[in-house]
Amino acid sequence: MKRSHGARALRFGGMNQELKITRERMIELLNEDLAREFQAVIAYTVYSQTLKGAAFSDIARELAVHATEELSHAMQIAKQVDYFNGTPVTVPKEVKMSDKAEDMLRFDLENERVTILNYRERIRQAEAMGEFGLSEVLRKIIAQEQEHLTDLAGALGIDNPTIEGSKA
Repeated sequence: MKRSHGARALRFGGMNQELKITRERMIELLNEDLAREFQAVIAYTVYSQTLKGAAFSDIARELAVHATEELSHAMQIAKQVDYFNGTPVTVPKEVKMSDKAEDMLRFDLENERVTILNYRERIRQAEAMGEFGLSEVLRKIIAQEQEHLTDLAGALGIDNPTIEGSKA
């Protein structure tokens, strides 16, 4: 038994080593997250106003709500960047466009999946740094991001995607 316990501690110790990052690196990563939140604000705003057809009227209203929630996330992330003595970015990640409503919803779905992956990692990194306030802020944000993912999957008539794999 002691041997497996030692291996487990070593494995967890190795994982914690990967999660230990500098404050400067956290600022960089939070700024990437902030750029992704700006992207979401823009995408949800534009998509909510350009989705066409009766089949999409309910989801268009929901996307407008998502836009305001994403703006709140951006404000919270910017505040955390400032807490770390960094300067928040002002440029969003690229917003994909399409004339097809389903494509727009799929773009949003993928963006939410990647955001959730990134925030899961950021929470682990914050906790490894002892920055529990940041991890609590991110936990509240991630709960809303998961709701967005569920809303989008439902609008597309698909199951929630698995939140694993690579980040974009």
